[in-house]
Amino acid sequence: MPSPKHIVILGAGPGGYVAAIRAAQRGSNVTVIENQALGGVCLNWGCIPSKALLSVVELGEKLKKAEDLGLQLSTPPVYVPAQMVARKNRIVNGLVKGIAALFKRWGVRHVHGTGRLVNDRTVRVSLADGGETSIQADDVIIATGSSPPDIPMFPVDGRTIMTSKEALEIRRIPERLLIIGGGVEGCELASLYAALGSNVIIVEMMSRLLPCEDEEISGFLERELNKRNVQSLLGTSVTQINKTNVAVTVDLDTGESLTCDAIVVSVGRRCNTRAIGLEEVGVQLGNKGEIVVNEFLQTNVPGVYAVGDVVGKAMLAHVASAQGKVAVENIVGKTKAINYDVVPAGIFTLPEIGRVGLTERQIRDQGISPKIGRFRYAGLGKAHAVGDPVGLVKILADPETDRVLGAHVVGTHAADLIHEAAFAMQVKATATRMAEMIHAHPTHAEALMEAAEDVEGLAIHLARKRT
Repeated sequence: MPSPKHIVILGAGPGGYVAAIRAAQRGSNVTVIENQALGGVCLNWGCIPSKALLSVVELGEKLKKAEDLGLQLSTPPVYVPAQMVARKNRIVNGLVKGIAALFKRWGVRHVHGTGRLVNDRTVRVSLADGGETSIQADDVIIATGSSPPDIPMFPVDGRTIMTSKEALEIRRIPERLLIIGGGVEGCELASLYAALGSNVIIVEMMSRLLPCEDEEISGFLERELNKRNVQSLLGTSVTQINKTNVAVTVDLDTGESLTCDAIVVSVGRRCNTRAIGLEEVGVQLGNKGEIVVNEFLQTNVPGVYAVGDVVGKAMLAHVASAQGKVAVENIVGKTKAINYDVVPAGIFTLPEIGRVGLTERQIRDQGISPKIGRFRYAGLGKAHAVGDPVGLVKILADPETDRVLGAHVVGTHAADLIHEAAFAMQVKATATRMAEMIHAHPTHAEALMEAAEDVEGLAIHLARKRT
């Protein structure tokens, strides 16, 4: 039998650590090089920390409705940011230790340092505790992730001008908070800080919040955020920032100036491809600095693979993990490709969003007029029972085949509910088949059934004129 492959992985985020465990499960020897905490940005400074904090404000929002629900509180709820952050950190630390335990269980070696390709089979590591070492590999997986871009106009100081990393530490609750960028990160942080009591303004250069989402859903979210004291300045850009010891003044391209106590810069991310030896080895990069890979996650250099944010596809933790698994399977001799057509995603705003597949605009841009089914949470018995009847499900189907082309949910549990539609798309199901599946009552999932029925105008709990 051939000796096991030695796979070296640069980075231990959702792509790198999942690839490492899968490679070990497949019998390979694995070395992971990571200079920060295991789990990467998602676990330590992104997905998990933000959801841990947002879970607290979700509970707080529920408690605000306590009297309407028949629950009388002796005192109004008060947020204690220091305790919220301490809990967030306990959750993160526990999950980081969990990855370390999995590495130990599967025999994955973790080298604490920064790796750089010397050639296609050699990685030189600057060790965190000093010194260098070289590691030989049969194959290399680059999973170095992404980071906030360096923009001179936004001199981040970590307190007055922050990225999401500092914003999730909640060192203080600014009375006036400006968020530059109305994408996923910006809207999630707006939800968090508005619930904590900040007057939040989002400045977004595009014509709507969440410009990559379905227009109807992003419009729904904008209206709900506005009810929560979040103002959105759309089609607007920042031209200059002036900082003093007590405040920050921002000049806009509309000629208006805004004074606030703090700014969060949320204007996208750049691929971490610098200073890791890609140019020396000849790995091809794209126009945005991303590593160019094929459907098998192979770069143009044989034996060098790349996964996660660094390849510039869908910058989502679960996509990185899926890519990590696919890359490993190809390294060990199987042939697997990544499928980007069915990628569910959750946006943890208040209210929450889930989506999969195409937006209505994307479908129409292909010259197709989709059949559309909609159902509002207001028609759900469960939504009223739990005191949160605000939400919408939208299902888009092919007018000829009835195949589900996309689904979008905004409301309670949206990020969990969307997986029913994702599975339907994965198995190429029709909206009719979704509608025919018996759904438990009372549940939020019934909204998907009703929206699927509405594709043909047959939703039971949706009032329509008889035709």
